[in-house]
Parts: sequence; C-alpha cells; structure tokens
Amino acid sequence: MGKLDGRVVLVTGAARGQGEQEARLFAAEGAKVVVADVLDEQGEALAKELGASYVHLDVGDEADWGAAVGAAKETYGRIDGLVNNAGILRFNSLVDTPLDEFMEVVRVNQVGCFLGIKTVAPVMEDGGTIVNTASYTAVTGMAAVGTYTATKHAILGLTRVAALELASRRIRVNAVCPGAVDTAMSNPARLDPDADPEEMTRALDELYRKLVPLGRIGRADEVARLALFLTSDDSSYITGQPFVIDGGWLAGVSVI
Repeated sequence: MGKLDGRVVLVTGAARGQGEQEARLFAAEGAKVVVADVLDEQGEALAKELGASYVHLDVGDEADWGAAVGAAKETYGRIDGLVNNAGILRFNSLVDTPLDEFMEVVRVNQVGCFLGIKTVAPVMEDGGTIVNTASYTAVTGMAAVGTYTATKHAILGLTRVAALELASRRIRVNAVCPGAVDTAMSNPARLDPDADPEEMTRALDELYRKLVPLGRIGRADEVARLALFLTSDDSSYITGQPFVIDGGWLAGVSVI
C-alpha cells in the first residue's frame, strides 16, 4: 500500500522541477494526481506517463482556478490534497525593482497561493492537506531577491492563518521552505537544449560547498519527499508549520 492510496492531490507548477518530482512521487505512493501548469505540452506528457490528469492553470487567475478545480472534481469526484508549488524568481535590488516586476512575482507566488487555498479548501474533503511552497528566504533575508523574499514571507502568514481557520475540518496546512534546489530556477542550463545541466550541477555543488553545511545544492526529489510527509498521515498532528529543507544553510556560517 502507498502512503497516499485513494487520495486525489492537485499539484501546481507540476510540469517540471519540484512540482514534477512531487507529482511523480505522489503517483508512486498511490495518489490520483492532478498535474497543473501553464506548460501544457510538458504537463500533458507527464500526466500521460503517470496515468494522471492535466489541467491548464495560471495560478494568478481566479477563473483558471475555478476551472481546474471543477475539472478535478469532474474527473475524480473529490480533492484531498493541494500542493501550491508554482513560483517564479527575479533578481534585482529593491531600489532597482520596477513595480511591474514586483507585481508579477506577487501575482504568481503570493496571489497564486492565496487563490489555491481560497478555491480548493471549500471543496476539499475534511481531513485534507495543503502544502504551500515557501522558501529558505521566508525565514531570513537575501540580497537581490527582495520581491521573492517578500512573497515567501507572505506565504508563511497565509499558511498559519489557513491552518487556524481550517483546523475545525481537520484540514492541515503546512509550508516547505527549500534552500537552493537544482531546478531550472537555480540551474538555467536545464532549459537550454545546448547546455549541459549536469556540468552546471557540479558547479553549483562546488559553490554551495562553501555556503551550506551539507556541502551541495539540494535536489528536487528531496523536497518532494518532505511534501509527501506533510501530505500523508505521517504528519497527522502537524499543522501551521514551516519546514526548512536547506542542507543546514539557515543554521549559520562556519568560520573554521
């Protein structure tokens, strides 16, 4: 038996990266997965491979959320879990960040998470789970990613409030807070057909060897296993909490 047998889980940003690994692991653990993304070709191919369903979902669009939830309910009759994984990152100093850029990141990261909770929770089965993807930067600061950091801090607030408001229905809401993870967000070579992403991974491991106590960048499947823990009964008495998965980065700086 799988840890998610009989459960229906919607994963946003599931066509690649962390979302893809979450969709793969959840399906392997018996879940009926709804793969949601704006990358239709990749998302449909993954859903076909997993025996899952695919829905087009721009997480910043309320109408898209309504359509996606309606499609999931029509296909499976219920929704037991949501993983708000979709997110984007832009690099800029705060004083150089155009308002349009700030609002673009807010729309996907923060509004997307809000709309996911707002749309899915009312139709979710009692005893369901919501996992929001925050970040290492949700619990600390980092120069040059101020907009991203602000949205991830906001996601922690949404997580805690939702946990309180949904507890009476036994719906648990938690957040994963990854450090640097080897996905296209940190490793653009994964999007370049002429590049060698594994070469870039080795370079990133060397960079993070100096920054992270465990000496390497994180892997998407490691984050997926944490999301599985928070979606399964293994975490049955946990709600409203951030879970940092960063190789020890937040612990501090070693000077020896």
